[in-house]
Amino acid sequence: MLTMVEADPAGPYMLTLARLDHVVSAKVPLRAAQNARLHIFRPEDGSDEHYAIEIGRPDRSKPVLSRLHSACFTGDLLGSLKCDCGPQLNAALAQMGEEGAGVLLYLNQEGRGIGLANKMRAYALQDQGFDTVEANHRLGFEDDERDFRLGAEILRKMGFGAVRLLTNNPSKMAMMERCGITVAERVPLKVGLNAYNERYLATKAEKSGHLL
Repeated sequence: MLTMVEADPAGPYMLTLARLDHVVSAKVPLRAAQNARLHIFRPEDGSDEHYAIEIGRPDRSKPVLSRLHSACFTGDLLGSLKCDCGPQLNAALAQMGEEGAGVLLYLNQEGRGIGLANKMRAYALQDQGFDTVEANHRLGFEDDERDFRLGAEILRKMGFGAVRLLTNNPSKMAMMERCGITVAERVPLKVGLNAYNERYLATKAEKSGHLL
């Protein structure tokens, strides 16, 4: 049996971010930083867990070097050359390791929030000549379906109120500020350009406003 709900009164509830609970944290030595801890956060609505990799013991009273990194199975795990995600992940962790402190938020929002299967559908459309944004639109999605409020909430729960944000994406900075997290500095992260993702990065700059 289906229940019909009016869109206008239901809208605000659908846009509300589910409460995130800190589940557990433990030491996980990394190649980039042996003094790392992994924190697990679980939404109370049962959706995907999200992770925070804390390097060292960052001072909560100062802006922390931070990155909001969305999961990318193909780039982070397989080393795909179609995007710059893997190089960005490794470069961010390496910089945090060099500085001795930082927080990398690993958000389970694969394929700009559309999931791995739909990301592969978008790739198939790109093989036909469509760019990243056009492929998402043909599948019925927005340019970017990710919710960066998750990152702001995790930072807040960890005791941070200001960041030095490793990003090329102005939308991430704007969302942090709207959520009450001060962006004291944008730290550019320009890595991973190759012959296979040249058009992809150009589209991010032209249509999504990335500072490349």
